[in-house]
Formats: sequence, structure tokens, C-alpha cells
Amino acid sequence: MTSKSDFTDEEWRLVLEGPPTAALIVTTASRGGTFRESFAIGKGYAEARQQHGESELLDEIVAAKPKVDHTRFHSPEELKQHGLELLRQAVSLLSAKATPEELDDYRKFAIGLAQRVAEAHRENGVAVSEPERQALDEITAALG
Repeated sequence: MTSKSDFTDEEWRLVLEGPPTAALIVTTASRGGTFRESFAIGKGYAEARQQHGESELLDEIVAAKPKVDHTRFHSPEELKQHGLELLRQAVSLLSAKATPEELDDYRKFAIGLAQRVAEAHRENGVAVSEPERQALDEITAALG
């Protein structure tokens, strides 16, 4: 099993930033719902913590407080491009260090978190807006 000790501090930060970055990409894809979407991220982490024991790697990821330094980006597009690259790097790193099952769990968690955020706020009577759907598709592609 893979754990935090298998990574350098910089690598671990990259792995930790992946899921909340995916959620933030969806949050900034369209306007509105920031409070509900933020709540959805916290709830996603809390529910993942309840499944403790299925994956040591995922347990350690969800035990950390989700955070992303979004202040370094000047636009939602810049955040999205950086975030998608971060997700690709995290998957590459996990492909080299984690088991295939752990990598799959990571992908599912990140995509599930992003999906939860997309569904947290109805826009124009639609559960997931077109910009959010596009963001989800790009996140899914970046995660492989």
C-alpha cells in the first residue's frame, strides 16, 4: 500500500491539491452557488473519511484539510489550465508510485468531488450547467 511517506513534501502537496482543484475548476466554470459548492467540497471529504480503511492513500488524502491557493491566478481560465495540468501531473506521479487500485480510487474521488460541486447549485433550472459539464469532461480527460 502507498502512503504519504512514499512521497516528497512537494509530491504530496501535488497529490493533495488534485481533488480540491478539480472542484474549484467546476466552481469557477459558471457563476453562482459558491457557498453551496464550498459546502459540497467539505461534505465530500467528510463522507470519504467515513469510508476509512478501504485505501490507506485515500485515507491520508481526505484526512488533510482541502486547500488550493487560488489567489495566484488572475482568471478562471488561468486557474482551469493550471488545475488541469496539476491533475495530469498528480496522475503521472501516482501511476509511478501507487497501485492501480489506489490510482483508480484517487480518480474516482476527484471526479466525484467535482461532480458533487457541479450538482450543488441549480442554474437556470438545470442541475449541471453546460460550462460545468464541459469542466467535468476536461477534468475527466486530465485524470485519464
